[in-house]
Amino acid sequence: MSKILSMRELVPTIFEAVVEAPEIARKAKAGEFLVVMPDEKGERVPLTIADFDREKGTITIVFMAIGTSTYKLAAMKAGQSYYAFVGPLGHASEIKNHGTVVLVAGGVGTAPIYPIAREMKKAGNKVICIQGARTKDLLFWQDKIATVCDEHIITTDDGTFARKGLVTEPLKEICEREKVAIVYAIGPVPMMKFCSLTTKPFGVKTIVSLNSIMIDATGMCGGCRVNVGGETKFTCVDGPEFDGHQVDWNLLTSRQKIYLAEEKCSLQKYVEEAKK
Repeated sequence: MSKILSMRELVPTIFEAVVEAPEIARKAKAGEFLVVMPDEKGERVPLTIADFDREKGTITIVFMAIGTSTYKLAAMKAGQSYYAFVGPLGHASEIKNHGTVVLVAGGVGTAPIYPIAREMKKAGNKVICIQGARTKDLLFWQDKIATVCDEHIITTDDGTFARKGLVTEPLKEICEREKVAIVYAIGPVPMMKFCSLTTKPFGVKTIVSLNSIMIDATGMCGGCRVNVGGETKFTCVDGPEFDGHQVDWNLLTSRQKIYLAEEKCSLQKYVEEAKK
């Protein structure tokens, strides 16, 4: 079991946990993910690694409380231990000196973008970060992101902080003004889809992370099937990162809705039991 060293709510519904996991921290790389279980009967929750410290032997995870299992994770306190904390899993990001790298973070996607930005900076790239959220109250880690990039652009959909608009707008402007070697976009599926559509006319390779569709994260259940370049891929064993220009976004969007009814029923039952 992995002990929680600290737990805090960064912004409403988004939580950060620093976990004692020296063996995972020793091997962790940007872009990889973990499987976390709050208890013996809990669901397997796939979470992209938000930070790792090899010297301290810690792993940082960030998640949004949106369903039964993530609500259980959010209810845990420092000093408690997860029933399962497994990783690192998946393929790491391709870290090398690409040139100019643009990293686009949408909402909770800020967390997995951070270690990629940090490692890209260490590799000698010019790093431009675009960080977006629906509103000011959902922005987090702005200062942390700023330390690992050469240019930091913040947008909010409603204009309550920094630039009003979507992350795709500055992304397009950057692609128009200079040669971009590669783009990483991590966030809600619609955001990643439209980032990919924005960069496609410029021929800029765009990498997206599809960990949110995973279920068991072992390749056994088939629940994370995605169509990439006309081929069936399993996000947990072939990803979680894929070429955004090759992803069948319409199919991915429809697959995300398969278990909505069951998820709502589970959450309602959990909330009712918690009130007793």
